[in-house]
Formats: sequence, C-alpha cells, structure tokens
Amino acid sequence: MRRIRYPLCRSLRQIIRVDLDSTSNTASPASPVPHSAMQGFKRKIVYVTCFELIAIAITTTGFSLLTGQAPAHASIAAVASSAIAVAWNLAYNTAFEWWEARQTRRGRGLLRRIAHAVGFEAGLVVMLVPLFAWWLDVSLWQAFVLDLGLIAFFLAYTFAFNLAFDRLFGLPASARPAPPEASSS
Repeated sequence: MRRIRYPLCRSLRQIIRVDLDSTSNTASPASPVPHSAMQGFKRKIVYVTCFELIAIAITTTGFSLLTGQAPAHASIAAVASSAIAVAWNLAYNTAFEWWEARQTRRGRGLLRRIAHAVGFEAGLVVMLVPLFAWWLDVSLWQAFVLDLGLIAFFLAYTFAFNLAFDRLFGLPASARPAPPEASSS
C-alpha cells in the first residue's frame, strides 16, 4: 500500500520538532515533551491551526448533515465561523495567559480549564449570533437557539482539545510552577 504524504502535516511536524539533545529541556510527569518544546507565538500558531482545522472538518460535516446542504455550502459557514474564532482565539488566549501568569496559584486545574473554556465560548457567542442571524435571516433569539448546539459541542471540544494539547506539548510557561529559588548562602 502506498503511503500518502500531506505537506501540511509534514510542515506541522517540522514546526513542533523538539531538540531532544538539549540538557536544559526536562519533561514534566504529565507530559513527555520537554518544557521548552513549544512556547510563545509558535505555540499559539500551532494551537490555533490544529484547533481550527479539526473544528472546520467537524462543523462542516455537522452543518451538512443537519441542514441537508452540500458540504461545499456548509463549509462556507464553518470557515466564516472559524475566521472569527481564529482572531478571538489569539486575542483570548493571549489575555488569559497574561492573567494566568499573574496568579499565585500555578497550573491548570479543573476550575481554571472550565473558566477558560466558558470564557472563550461566551465571547465567541457574542460575535457569532449576530452573524448567524444576518446570514440565515432569522431573529437574534433564533440564531442563539440555533447556536446552542454549537455552544455545547465547542464547550466540550475546547476542554478536551486544551487538555490533549497541554498533555502533548506541555503546559505553557504561564501555567508551570515557578522554578525553585536558589538559596543564597
């Protein structure tokens, strides 16, 4: 059987390649990936790209099945939603990590993950409901009710994706425990 090669996947592998020869990289018990494997802007680009590509595939399929529209037509709604979500994702995660870095409690426990997912989805709903109302020519209330299915799906998807992403790539610097301070003798 011939193996199919995908340029995007190869490019993503190159972006996330880890220099395992570096002695300064140590893995946490929760992640086999060295701490410095993915941080900053590079982490955000990989995160958003993976999150949105998976989301577009799932929502295109869902829109197509639920509305009876052809996948090509359904993908327009998915891509439009994704474009808005990408901009919001970058802004929201940057702000969240800024806030998170200033907290005395480090790590990403269940409550912080829930707050992250709910905050992200609430902001996205504020932006998407008017778009859906205009695009579908329905009231804001009808657009909100229509969006409830997406809200429920994306709450679970965001939570699961963030958990998997952090396990695969390690926590961002903003969520890691502070290194022990060197004692001066």
